[in-house]
Formats: sequence, C-alpha cells, structure tokens
Amino acid sequence: MDLMGMMGKLKETQQKIEDTKKRLDTVLIDEQSTDGLLKITLTANRKVKSISIDDSLLEDKEQLEDYLIVTLNKAIEKATSVNERELDAVAKMDMPMIPGMDNLFK
Repeated sequence: MDLMGMMGKLKETQQKIEDTKKRLDTVLIDEQSTDGLLKITLTANRKVKSISIDDSLLEDKEQLEDYLIVTLNKAIEKATSVNERELDAVAKMDMPMIPGMDNLFK
C-alpha cells in the first residue's frame, strides 16, 4: 500500500468535502405546512434562511408553535438527507475502504 499516495488522496478528499459543505450553503430546501400558511427555507447545511407566517396564524400562539415544530422538523429532515447524501458521495468517491474509517467524514 502506498502510504504517501493514500495521504494525498485523503487530503484531496477532505478538500472536496469542505468544498461540498460550502456549496451546500447555497442549496435551498423549501418546506411548508400542509395548508401553506407557514413556509420555511433552510440551506442543506440546516441553517434557516426564511420563515413566512400567514397572519391568521398570529392569532393562536399554540397553533403557531405547533406549525413551527412540524414544519421545521420536516425541513430539517429533508436538509439532513440532502447533506448526508452529498457528503457521503464525496467521501466514498475516491477513498479505498479502510476498516474503521467509514465514519471519519461525518
């Protein structure tokens, strides 16, 4: 096994992962409540970019809180899925399988 080649490949893969993380800041995930009264946009890195709340939800604090919890959780789930899929693809692209290293890039 060529150790220097492996180290170079690892460094290259780490750079690709960092580049992918930066790109994921520009990938937007839109989610909304089933009735469209609450809309949320996140990046694929799970940073909230915008929240739009219909005025009718402002009359009932508990209802608004419920809407936020449900819709945010759905948006975070989608963003996490995109994030993990993209980063896994980069990490596995050129790396040989080394026992115990499969969780290195998470």
